[in-house]
Amino acid sequence: MSHGYDKDVGIDVAKESLDQAQTDRIDAGVIARFGEATRPTPQGFSEQQEQLRELIVRRRQLVDHRTAEKNRCEQAHATLVRNSVRKSIEGIDKDLKRIDRAIIQLVESNDDWRSRYERLKSVPGVGAQAQTAAILMAELPELGRLNRQQMAALVGVAPFNRDSGQFRGRRTIWGGRATVPTGLSMAALSATKHNPVIRVFAARLPAKGKPPKVVFTACMRKLLVILNAMLRSDAMWGPRLATLTQ
Repeated sequence: MSHGYDKDVGIDVAKESLDQAQTDRIDAGVIARFGEATRPTPQGFSEQQEQLRELIVRRRQLVDHRTAEKNRCEQAHATLVRNSVRKSIEGIDKDLKRIDRAIIQLVESNDDWRSRYERLKSVPGVGAQAQTAAILMAELPELGRLNRQQMAALVGVAPFNRDSGQFRGRRTIWGGRATVPTGLSMAALSATKHNPVIRVFAARLPAKGKPPKVVFTACMRKLLVILNAMLRSDAMWGPRLATLTQ
């Protein structure tokens, strides 16, 4: 059963939380409202959207299962056990192919989805990961409908202050939808190698003393901002987008 929320309230709460960050000015009510506004399924969540989410979830389960089976195969000494695990992996691979075909067919059956899907796939890094665009569409239907700060907070890649009284903590990321950064991280990893904008951006940060984890999170956020800007402006990928996401 879907649990809805007023999208305008969700946007207002996200903005309020971003403006205040994690300081003494945030009270429990704002944090609770932010969670209520951003985590439940939006109202009007269509049957097709639910089907896409189910397919993406099942795909993730199969990928995790395959990884576990591969680890078992490497650790197995008995021939019978290794053969059994290999057959299991073969079965998982066949299921993954069927799930992938179903995902593509479902996305292409919807004109709006197909347009969004093609735009996302045009981005170097996203296109290299066959299912990343579909994962983002399933788990982040707000993409292209919020501003960059709200989107980064929703996904959990926005840096927040951790200040309290006279204490001034390092800016950290927290919250967000746990499933989305997984797909986004795969795309960001590929983008640091194949996307000219992200590659140059990533190369600059270590010179500023940024540790690898901070650099990678920044790349995820940069890529997310680009994707969001593309869908907001109905644009295909182009290096010029870097100037729109400064």
